[in-house]
Amino acid sequence: MFEDELLKLRFKAGSVDALQRIYQKYRDYLLTLAMALVNDGGTAEDVVQDVFVSFAQSGARFRLHGSLRAYLATCVVNRVRDQMRAKKRQGQTLDEEMSLESQFDPPDGRILSDERSRLIAQALARLPDEQREVIALHLNGQLKLREIARLQNVPLTTVRARYRHGIEKLRSILNGRL
Repeated sequence: MFEDELLKLRFKAGSVDALQRIYQKYRDYLLTLAMALVNDGGTAEDVVQDVFVSFAQSGARFRLHGSLRAYLATCVVNRVRDQMRAKKRQGQTLDEEMSLESQFDPPDGRILSDERSRLIAQALARLPDEQREVIALHLNGQLKLREIARLQNVPLTTVRARYRHGIEKLRSILNGRL
């Protein structure tokens, strides 16, 4: 936490070293989160790249009084939402875009490394966007439900319901396959 506060101050002052450290510190976390949301390695990498390019360009006008990790996670979620909306406008659905058998080797090397994880990723891809987002942010993004409610601008009870219904659907989809 203290390191993040120092990094935010140094970044705002124009330190390239601070930007590099933020990138090194959060890249894998954000890739894992993006992968959970889109289940496509190339798209996940593009999302994280776009987020860091925008972040780097924010420089002197950057203001953040909260968690840097939560802020960057929010940026990833917003970028994924933008891409989903663009694909829907073009007539594609997320399911058409998502490769359920992704060849992406995630940064921590364990997310999709075995059959069990692939089954979970396939099941997550079948959830409605809102439920998948809440589950990914809570489990992969390590955000509290309260933080997710603020991010999604919905009541905490809505987030809890989305999480609960999403977990129930995952159980139903997986129905003894694990």
